Amino acid sequence: MPVRADELPETAAPSPPPGLVTVGRFDQRPGYSISRPHGADSWLFTWTTGGEGRLAQGATQSRAGAGDLVVLGPGVPHHYAVAPGARRWAFWWAHCQPRPAWTDWLRPYVRGDRLYAVTPVPAGVRDRLEQAFARMLADARWTGEGPPPAGETGESGAAAGDGRVAVAHGTAARELTLCSLESIVLLATATARGAAEPSGVDPRIRRAEARIAADPGAPHTVETLAAGVSLSPSRFAHLFTRQLSRSPMRALLAARLLHAARLLEATDLPVERIASAAGFASPFHFSRVFRQRYGAPPGTYRARLRSRQPP
Repeated sequence: MPVRADELPETAAPSPPPGLVTVGRFDQRPGYSISRPHGADSWLFTWTTGGEGRLAQGATQSRAGAGDLVVLGPGVPHHYAVAPGARRWAFWWAHCQPRPAWTDWLRPYVRGDRLYAVTPVPAGVRDRLEQAFARMLADARWTGEGPPPAGETGESGAAAGDGRVAVAHGTAARELTLCSLESIVLLATATARGAAEPSGVDPRIRRAEARIAADPGAPHTVETLAAGVSLSPSRFAHLFTRQLSRSPMRALLAARLLHAARLLEATDLPVERIASAAGFASPFHFSRVFRQRYGAPPGTYRARLRSRQPP
């Protein structure tokens, strides 16, 4: 049966003012709970490192275990506590106003009532998120004089000074902490496997497509792309072509041409260097296929852009 956060009896706890960035790390035992019948004025980001917590917002709830990022939007009654039956709940938390792009990254993970559960985040990414939270705590204490303090971690990734809370008062400290939190949200939402694929495309095919887009100049083949998602080359090529309506190699060619076009637009690199950077072994072949795609050879394409004439 759904838990309604506004019906929970615990004593209300105040939330930090919306203009501040507040960050901390707690390791709580059974009995710990926070209730805000009117919600918070700012967003709450929680990252669980051990044990288990339970978070409820409106009529939506989520349990949080190690590696789960659970985010509560403002203005909705909420409650969070050590999960029933759990022996502890160790977690990082941050209250702040998010940057505009974050809501788009979080949207695929919404459970309802502005509760977002980004889970599970792969184990290989968790150390980086842990380090980013530790850096947030250090940067929030920076006064602007001298270098920012180092973000330190102890055994098992636990932050030094567990239980400490810091408020980023200065502009530089606030922006630095938001930069770290932005990297946390981006890494978690980009790597978690909990969001449903709205188009029905196999997640393995989406991962291969993302790998092509991230580094189109790499020496990708059907075999290497298939191995990266644990499929046989024939099965991979069949799935990719059927679900994305083009073969893996056609997708790779399109990504390489787009990468080359961006390099022509943004740099003064010679065409031969751009061809190599985009993964083309032959500058002649590159010029030919680029002209077929964009209607002009690479040099002419760049010249037209520089003269503000559409290619």
